[in-house]
Amino acid sequence: SIVEAERAGRALVERRLCACVNIVPGMVSHYRWQGAIERGEEVVMIIKTRASLAEAVGAAVKDMHSYSTPAILVIPIESVDPDYHAWIVAETQTADAAS
Repeated sequence: SIVEAERAGRALVERRLCACVNIVPGMVSHYRWQGAIERGEEVVMIIKTRASLAEAVGAAVKDMHSYSTPAILVIPIESVDPDYHAWIVAETQTADAAS
């Protein structure tokens, strides 16, 4: 839900596990789950962080998510604007040092 996504997104930013979370409501999903075809209205979260924090972010999302198996995908970035990259690094510095 949008409420769950906003709560989780804010917590991730507060913990410095990511620099930014984009929340995109209105996604409709059709999927097979436990032998049945399901339809769900879901919210997408795009979490912008560093590769070194991906595991910690995934664990935090699982802890906060209502699904037993949330979709957590780590997508390698081929290219990023240097200033934007520097901002992500600066905003996640404390979390990386703690891990």
